[in-house]
Amino acid sequence: MIAIGFFAYRSTQNFGDYILGGRRIGSMVTALSAGASDMSGWLLMGLPGAVFLFGISQSWIAIGLITGAYLNWLLVAGRLRVFTEINHNSLTLPDYFAHRFDDNSSLLRIISAVIILIFFTIYCASGVVAGAKLFESTFGMSYGWAMLAGAGATITYTFIGGFLAVSWTDTIQASLMMFALILTPIMVMINAGGFSDAIAYIESLNPEYTDLFAHMDVIAIISLLGWGLGYFGQPHILARFMAADSHEVMKNARRISMTWMILCLAGAITVGFFGIAFFANHSELAYLVNNGKHERIFIELSKLLFNQWIAGIVLAAILAAVMSTLSCQLLVCSSALTEDFYRAFFRPKAKERELVWVGRIMVLFVSVIAILLAINPNNSVLDLVSHAWAGFGAAFGPIIIFSVFWSRMTRNGALAGMIVGAITVLMWIYFKWFDLYALIPGFLFASIAIVIFSLCDRKPSETVKYHFKQAYNRYHNQEE
Repeated sequence: MIAIGFFAYRSTQNFGDYILGGRRIGSMVTALSAGASDMSGWLLMGLPGAVFLFGISQSWIAIGLITGAYLNWLLVAGRLRVFTEINHNSLTLPDYFAHRFDDNSSLLRIISAVIILIFFTIYCASGVVAGAKLFESTFGMSYGWAMLAGAGATITYTFIGGFLAVSWTDTIQASLMMFALILTPIMVMINAGGFSDAIAYIESLNPEYTDLFAHMDVIAIISLLGWGLGYFGQPHILARFMAADSHEVMKNARRISMTWMILCLAGAITVGFFGIAFFANHSELAYLVNNGKHERIFIELSKLLFNQWIAGIVLAAILAAVMSTLSCQLLVCSSALTEDFYRAFFRPKAKERELVWVGRIMVLFVSVIAILLAINPNNSVLDLVSHAWAGFGAAFGPIIIFSVFWSRMTRNGALAGMIVGAITVLMWIYFKWFDLYALIPGFLFASIAIVIFSLCDRKPSETVKYHFKQAYNRYHNQEE
């Protein structure tokens, strides 16, 4: 991965190359990079661990994610690619918001960049925690050294090669993740006694393990399905759409990405589910559950089921998942600090080479903060991801959707939606109102705020309307 970073370094000529790869990414890399950047260590640790602990009922989250991802590809991907290019060839989401709504005050740029930094730093911390748990369990390292070792390689190739390095490594890492999530479930199923016998045995342990509605009321199911709403507002995923070579690659990219995603999610659920039977047979179920080690089930199974060489490749898939997402998040934070703060407010005439090096320094800066946040070994990967996912989904999701579909949306509407969405999520998490996932009320209230404030505001300027019509016509002409 580091070697790829050095190779990408040679192709990085300016700041646009460093943070969006010069908008020349093809359908295969777009698809797999979007998938890999989405599915972090949560895919191989958080999800199998949740299914192992509670049973098949936790698969509702996978249903929600598949639905949300498909709609994001179908409704947003192509449109956002065209809209960001029409609006001054915007390189970041804050840059896009500022130009899409003709915001001369820079309020949209500042607030959106701050939201990115807050939630992505939490998100980056989840990646550091996942990597640290892998190195700690595999090599017997102390948590502190494991944390530095797990994050070190990712920071290095992101620092050196930027977006091209991140996208190319994502493609390799996505392939490795799919290999592991096809091979491991098959081996777990075989060693647990076969498909039918394993299911019967799991049901005999606890009938709730095989009940899709166990521990689930209406609010719990809606909460898990609601994770799918988060896709519309994730900057690291939306950046893949913005970097695509053209709108035409999106259809093929959607098919590739959704196939990859369904296979990986199904594999992760299968590992957790049949892991129940496997560890019950080996008298280790109680140890993993009682000691809070359920998120390490994939690691433990890999070490028990395979010889050392195969186990090393399978375990590398966890590292690949962690690295792919962490690298994307570091780059988005770096681009927000460089493009939306440094160039926008301090050095508007900065040369391209200067911006590239400032971007690299920002990668290191965000990495240090993420490592400090991840210093507690008791952090849950799933909890950290869920908070960041909700924050982005509510703050940016409704704005992205309305911005590419509704010409009447205004700057004040976008500003209100962003603030209401972010604050709702933060307050919902802090006060723990109901058991409803914070993303759902945040997304709903943000959408309402956008509509109300836009309709109460004066109509968009002629420049804004012209750019919207131009983007709309180009997208639909390409569709035809």
